[in-house]
Amino acid sequence: MKYSIILLFALTFLGSRAIAQDCEKIVKTCETYLNGTKGQSRFVSDGQVYTAFLDREKAEFKTTFFGGSTYRIAASAGNDDDYVIFTVKDPKGNILFTNRNFKNAPYWDFKVPKTIPVTIETELDLDKKVTGCAVMLIGFK
Repeated sequence: MKYSIILLFALTFLGSRAIAQDCEKIVKTCETYLNGTKGQSRFVSDGQVYTAFLDREKAEFKTTFFGGSTYRIAASAGNDDDYVIFTVKDPKGNILFTNRNFKNAPYWDFKVPKTIPVTIETELDLDKKVTGCAVMLIGFK
């Protein structure tokens, strides 16, 4: 019994550390998407790191986009750029954008004409990855 408790504690602690380290690497990947490439201007993060450990489900994040601003949503779940599908919905549930229609592009830029509260759903493309940490960052300029 004593060894079972120690083993359970060790697996829980070490497993959560491995997930946290994996998520930290993915955050760095998303940050590179916000920084842009040569010839592109840099986006400023909204200060939030939207993270979810997904296992065949979706995560929902709520935010507000302010009118007249240009935004970039960046998402990643690992080494390949196309693991994460993100979908932006208005308060009525209408889809405003999804990267699913653009080969799961790892980031997308858009200008918002008027202030609107949105829900952003993130999920893994189950044809490519079924479980893991998904990270999303939102930048603006």
